This record gives sequence, C-alpha cells and structure tokens, in this order.
Amino acid sequence: MTGGGRGATSAAGPFSMEGATAVVTGGARGLGEGITRSLLDAGADVVVLARSGPGGELTEYAAARGRALRFVPVDLADLASVEAAAAQVLAESEVDILVNNAGTQDRYPAVDFPIDAWDAVLQVNLRAVFRLCQLFGRPMLERGRGKVVNVASLLSFQGGITVPAYAASKGAVAQLTKALCNEWAGQGVNVNAVAPGYMDTEMNEALLRDPVRSEQISARIPAGRWGTAQDIGGAVVFLASTAADYVHGQVLAVDGGWLAR
Repeated sequence: MTGGGRGATSAAGPFSMEGATAVVTGGARGLGEGITRSLLDAGADVVVLARSGPGGELTEYAAARGRALRFVPVDLADLASVEAAAAQVLAESEVDILVNNAGTQDRYPAVDFPIDAWDAVLQVNLRAVFRLCQLFGRPMLERGRGKVVNVASLLSFQGGITVPAYAASKGAVAQLTKALCNEWAGQGVNVNAVAPGYMDTEMNEALLRDPVRSEQISARIPAGRWGTAQDIGGAVVFLASTAADYVHGQVLAVDGGWLAR
C-alpha cells in the first residue's frame, strides 16, 4: 500500500489505497459488493472469494477505474476449500487488506434450532473467519503491516430473535477481533470490525417484507432509513486505510444510530 508502514500517509491522502490488494469474502453481492466497490474507488485491487464470481457490472466498474478485480471460488463451509483458496491468492499476490464479509443465517426458535443448522452457521461465520485471519495474517505479521476488517453485526451486542446461531457467531467475531488485536497490534497489523445495523439487503428480505416488523425497526433508527452497502463500504475503507493506523480492536457500529436509541 502506498505510504508504507505505520504512521505513514500517501501523497494521495490517508484514504488512498493505491497499490494495495484487498481480499473480500462474499465480495460480489450484497454488502460485499458495496465493500468491493468502495475499495476499488479508493484505488485498491480486489480479490473476491465467494461461491460465485462478480457479474459484468462489477467487472466493468473495476475496469472503468483501472483496477484489477479477480475471483477465486471458495466454499467457506469447507475448511479444505478455504485453505486452498487462500493458498492460491497468496501465491499470486501480496495481500494488504483482508475483509471477512461473507456470512450466513438461519431462523428457528431456539428450542427447535437444528444442531446441523447451528454447525453450518458457525462454520461459515466463525471458523472460516478465524482460519482466514490465520492464513492471511501470518504474512502480514511477517511484513509488519496489514489490515483485517471483520464484519460483525448489531447482534454482536444484542441477542436477536430466532437467530441464536447467528447471534452467537457474531458475538464471537467481535471477541475474536479484540483477541487478535491484543496479539497483533504491536506487530503492525490492525484488526477491527464493522457491525452493520439493519441493511436493505437480501439477507433481510423477510424483515423488509413484514410491514409491521419493518415499521418497528425503521421507527427506532435515528437516521430514518435502513443502511446500504455503500454505508458499510465507507466504514471498511476507513478501517483499512492509513487514517486508521492507531485504531485497533474496535467494533464500529454502522447502524444509523440504532444502538444509541
């Protein structure tokens, strides 16, 4: 990344990512696509790790900015697939930024929550996140610089309803972020997280279609609207930039003020 090590600012400004390579899991749709677009706007090249690759519109978006956009397939529920994808990326690129965005959710009353569904959520939302932090974090630590941004959730702070596995996984992501900070901050690697509030994305379609629940949620958001992928992308760019070199172990809520209400 232009600007070098800790405390350095590039000539293009503290938010420039010119020369940097970022890996974004699930970076071709939903919040991940917004994160990818924001990183491309900031000047980074992006590698998308996902089940399916970016569509033509996102590819054209990268090309119009003169940035490289690559796709490496991965099944985050399969540890061997995670390790193979990371090895492929690291063989081809020096990765400056890792964004653990991809996640999954399942809804059942807690007393009826199938244990297989529990395991599936934890495998993707927590085990894969930790393994990717290990695999991409090691070379960052060896170089003495790097940025890891995990995607947590409002349910890192709250319990939610009928999503016990998701709440448990996102609470763990917040604590993992702090644990890695304690070990890695002194070695030049920043580990932080963003906690999206209620976002207008596919994952929340059931809530958006429920007029009563949607109105209840909207009424509590001081900003007066649900969030967008671009809202999360801007926060990720900040945490991945040199402007956040002294920001470590934070879980930044991007929630329109929900937690303040």
